Amino acid sequence: MKRAFLLGPTASGKTEIALKLAPLMNAEIISLDSMLVYRGMDMGTAKPSAAEMAQVPHHLIDVVDANNEFSVAEYIRLTQEVERQLHEQGKNALYVGGTTMWFKALAFGLIDLPEVSAQLRDDLAQRLQDEGVMLLRNELQKIDPDAFGRIHPNDHRRLLRALETWHSTGRSLTDWQQQWNPSNHVDECAWVLDWPREILHQRVRTRFKEMFEGGLLNEIQGILDGCGFGKTSSKAIGYKQLLGHLAGECDLPSALEKCISQTNVLIRRQMTWYRSFSGLQFVDMPPTEGNESLIARFASEFAG
Repeated sequence: MKRAFLLGPTASGKTEIALKLAPLMNAEIISLDSMLVYRGMDMGTAKPSAAEMAQVPHHLIDVVDANNEFSVAEYIRLTQEVERQLHEQGKNALYVGGTTMWFKALAFGLIDLPEVSAQLRDDLAQRLQDEGVMLLRNELQKIDPDAFGRIHPNDHRRLLRALETWHSTGRSLTDWQQQWNPSNHVDECAWVLDWPREILHQRVRTRFKEMFEGGLLNEIQGILDGCGFGKTSSKAIGYKQLLGHLAGECDLPSALEKCISQTNVLIRRQMTWYRSFSGLQFVDMPPTEGNESLIARFASEFAG
């Protein structure tokens, strides 16, 4: 069994290409998107439709309810099961998505961080609540300036993880990650769809307007009336902003603009992260040769 990765930021057209590419590779599609694992979160994640998933078998979509947590370790365990099944069937795997940390775990394995005590985790969470995010970020800047620069100010989970690593091991998270894979070189076929930023931003705006007009708010209300959202799923772009709207924090047009601006921030972070690797092939979009020729070229590179 061989693997390939079709990567790219939100709204870059990965699904359309993957549906045509996978059959040429004798492959099935494995989702590489941390939000597609949640059942019921369909419209806001641009989840492939039932008709699209009927064209090519998809894996690791609709794995858990929206009120559950789902770790990268669990994802890797399930991908290993799927890969074994594909190997037995004589099939290949085409990973499609944009969740960068999951891609790194697939390419290089999981980072072997020591266990953190529950007491330390609770203590740091309490400090975040009592002291506020700025004081903890100032602490992180002193002990791990690289992680400070990488971690978004609103990403409290990764902030706490970096501090936990330092306090439990005496080594920075960046130090551990550099030990994980110093070369950052990817040996397998891995393509990144790279759009001009202004075109991609317009695609993002169009997508969110269609979601809002198509009933995303109703989808969110349905989840609230059912199992509800969990800590991670409630932070997904589109859902977080509309949950804020439902809580009376902003009107609907403001929620739309927040969705668009936060997605554009995410795109910048994703593309910066991809460029930290060697071995990835950045593909200018839209392709001058057209999608069909591009897909044929991908298939040829994979076969070679």
